Amino acid sequence: MAANTSPDAPLPVGQVSRLIGGWIDRLGAIWVEGQITQLSRRPGAGVVFLTLRDPSHDISLSVTCYRTVFDRVADVVSEGARVVVLAKPEWYAPRGQLSLRATEIRPVGVGELLARLEQLKKALAAEGLFADGRKRALPFLPQLIGLVCGRASAAERDVLENARHRWPAVRFEVRNVPVQGVHAVPSVVEAVKELDDHPDVDVIIVARGGGSVEDLLPFSDEQLIRTVADCRTPVVSAIGHEPDTPLLDLVADLRASTPTDAAKRVVPDVGEELTRVRHLRDRALRCVTAHLEREERGLAAARARPCMERPQRMVDEREEQIAALTARSRRTLGHLLDRAVSELSHTHARVVALSPAATLRRGYAVLQHADGSVVRAADEVTAEEELRARVAEGEFAVRAVVTPPA
Repeated sequence: MAANTSPDAPLPVGQVSRLIGGWIDRLGAIWVEGQITQLSRRPGAGVVFLTLRDPSHDISLSVTCYRTVFDRVADVVSEGARVVVLAKPEWYAPRGQLSLRATEIRPVGVGELLARLEQLKKALAAEGLFADGRKRALPFLPQLIGLVCGRASAAERDVLENARHRWPAVRFEVRNVPVQGVHAVPSVVEAVKELDDHPDVDVIIVARGGGSVEDLLPFSDEQLIRTVADCRTPVVSAIGHEPDTPLLDLVADLRASTPTDAAKRVVPDVGEELTRVRHLRDRALRCVTAHLEREERGLAAARARPCMERPQRMVDEREEQIAALTARSRRTLGHLLDRAVSELSHTHARVVALSPAATLRRGYAVLQHADGSVVRAADEVTAEEELRARVAEGEFAVRAVVTPPA
C-alpha cells in the first residue's frame, strides 16, 4: 500500500479504499471463535448477517455467510451461542467496512467448553492463583459490603434480605450488571474493580442465581479470574447452586454455595452474637464468683488459725521458750561455777599442803648462805660460817660448827 502522496498530490478516498481491499484480499481464511450477539436472517435473503463478539473484551466483528452455510447449524445456533467460524477477511470498499465472510460455522459444545475450562483451570492453578495461601480472612463485621449482581435479581434479593435479617445495620454498595451474555464479563470486571477501589468497602460479593454451563461461563473467564486475584479487598463468590463450580469459586477468598449462604457467611447474626455475649458474660461471672468464693474460703481458713485468733500467743510461746532457755543457761552456768569452785578449793588445798610455808610450820627450817642461796648439803658449809635460818614465823642467824667425822 506504500504510495507517494503529499498535500498537493493526495489519494482519493476510493483509491485508498481499493488499496486497503486489495491488501485484505491477500489474507487467507482463519478460524475465529466468539459469541453471536446479533443475528439477522431476512426472509428471502441469500445472506445471513452476524455480529461476533469477544466475551472477554469489548470487541466485535461483522460476519456474513450464505444462507446455505448458516442453515446447516440453524437448529443449534442462536443469539448468545458460542461458535467457531472459518472465515476470510473481506473489505467492502463503498462503505469502508471490514467483515468476515464465513464458509463454515461450528457451534462450541458443552463438552468442548468444559475441556477448555479444565485447561484454563490447570494453567491458572500452575500460576498459584488458586493457592490457599493467597486467600484472606473476611472481616468479622464489615461496615460496607460491595455487591455485584443482576438488576432486580433473586440473587440480589437473597443477599440483601438475609444480610439485613441477620444484622439490620449492615450497608451495601450495589453494582447491577449483566450476569450472562456478551456484556457480562466486562461489566462484572468493571464493577469489581470499582468496588475494590472504594475506600469503605470491606468485602465484595459476586452473586448470581443458577443456570446452565453456558450461562455461567462469564464467571470462568480468564480476565475476571485475574481481576479478582489482583483485588486488595476480600472477594466472596456466590454463583449458582451447590453443584455449580465456576473458576471464580477457586480464586475467590471464600466460596459460598448460594447467594443466601454468602449473606450468612459474610454478616454475623445479631441474635447469635448477643447469645454468645450473654454466655460469655455468664461464664465470666461464674469464674469471678468461683474465684471470690475460693479466696473467701482461704481467708476464712487463715483467720481460723490459732496464730490469727490470738496473735500474742506466738509472743507468749517465744517468751516461755526464752525464759526456759534463760533458766537452763543459769543452771548450766551455776553448775560450771560450782564445779570450778570445788576444783579450785581442792587445788588450793594441795598447793597449801605442798608449799614451803607448810613445811616450815611443821618445824622445818631453811638455811641460806649470806648471798641468799639455799644450803643443800653439809659440805657446802664451812666452819664458823654465818648462816641464816628461816622458820615459819621469821628467821635468825646461826653459826655453823663443823664436827669431824666419827
